[in-house]
Order: sequence, then C-alpha cells, then structure tokens
Amino acid sequence: MRPANLRQALAAIAVLAALSACATVVERIAPEEPRELSGAWNDTDSRLASEDMARELLGWADNYALKHLRPPTLVVGQVRDLTRERISVATFVGDMGRALVESRRVTFIASGEERHGARDERKDQDHNATEETRKPMGRELGADYLLSGTISAIVDRSVMAEVRYYQVDLALIDLADNSKAWVGQKKIKKMVRRPASWDTELTGDIEREPQHFASHGSRDETARAFRIQRWECSRPGAFPSCN
Repeated sequence: MRPANLRQALAAIAVLAALSACATVVERIAPEEPRELSGAWNDTDSRLASEDMARELLGWADNYALKHLRPPTLVVGQVRDLTRERISVATFVGDMGRALVESRRVTFIASGEERHGARDERKDQDHNATEETRKPMGRELGADYLLSGTISAIVDRSVMAEVRYYQVDLALIDLADNSKAWVGQKKIKKMVRRPASWDTELTGDIEREPQHFASHGSRDETARAFRIQRWECSRPGAFPSCN
C-alpha cells in the first residue's frame, strides 16, 4: 500500500474510532432496580410510596368490610404535585390503583376522565350495538369515598450537599358528608452529596465575578454559594427553596 493511501486509511480508522467513542450507549435494566442519579423524585420513590400507602389503606378497608359486610367503593380524585420537579402523579396513582385492584379488598371504580370515555361508548352503543349486547345508561356504580391528596417537597442545601424531603399525603373523603374517613402519609428523605469537582463541572456557565480573598488567601465561600444558588434557581424546575 502506498504511503498516501496508508495515511488515508489510518485517518479513516481514527475518525471511526472517535465517532464510536461518542456514540450513545443504552443499557437495559430491570424496572424494579433502583437507580439514583440526581436525588430527585424517581420511579423507585413512586413505587415505594404507592406500595406503603396502599398497604395502609387496605388495613382500613378490611375494618370497613367487617363492619359493613362489603368492601368500600373508591374513586381517585385529584392528587396534586406541589413540588417544583413536575412529578409524574399519574405513575404514582397508577401504581397505587393497581395494588388496590389486585388485592380484591376494595371496589375501585373509574376516574372522572375514564367515566366520560365509558359514557361516550355507551352512547355509541345505543345507536350501533345489538339489543343483546348494548349496555344501558344510568347503571353506574357510585363511589363511597374519594381518594385525593398532595405530594410536596422541602430541600435544605449547602454548597456541596443537600437534603431532599418528600411527603405524600392522601385522604379518603366520605362523599355523603365530606368527612375524612382515612388519612395516610408517606415520608422520603435523601442526602445528596456532590463531588469536589461539582463547582467546576456543573457551574462552568456561571458568570464569574471577581473573587475576594482574605489576607491569608481563603476563598469567599459565601459569595460562591450565592452565585451557585442563583444559577440553580434560574434553571427549569427550580427547587422550592428558590421561592
């Protein structure tokens, strides 16, 4: 092979090696395997919280069934996300709903949005389905209790670490008189420590201001912490402590 061709071949191999090194790598993991990246609310928190809350609620449901000789009928109302993280409330409600349905110890009926879809289907059946298979209107099962609640968060932070605290509050509201028949609560607390290089790796785009040094040469950590907090609070999904 001529030297020029050899150089071209080696250059092509080097380019291919560089491109392969920059390629996206996808790793498949089990859905139940916990992975913590940022310390924010994740799928593991959602699963653990929903399982614990469902377990508490089923204990109340068993006492209800002993007293009334039938399981209670529940419907999910609004579970509000009060954090700044845009938590997927639907995932949490879905996990909890599945646990309740599979227990067969409560009657879990469709939510308001799901009922609208079912009603549209019954209206369509009135015009298009046969008499033998048509489902009539006005035979829906009414709920005894409405399940609603909130997910909130508190973040306590320093320059190199933070404590993230999440609280899930749920309540069963008696639809007959609006009294609360059951109140459940789940708390999750995490300590997140950042590496020593965090300041330069994650805050490289912060507008650097003149640093002030004492006579012995120590860095002004208060000013540095203020700039980091200002940068983080300017990002989408800022923490509640930025309010």
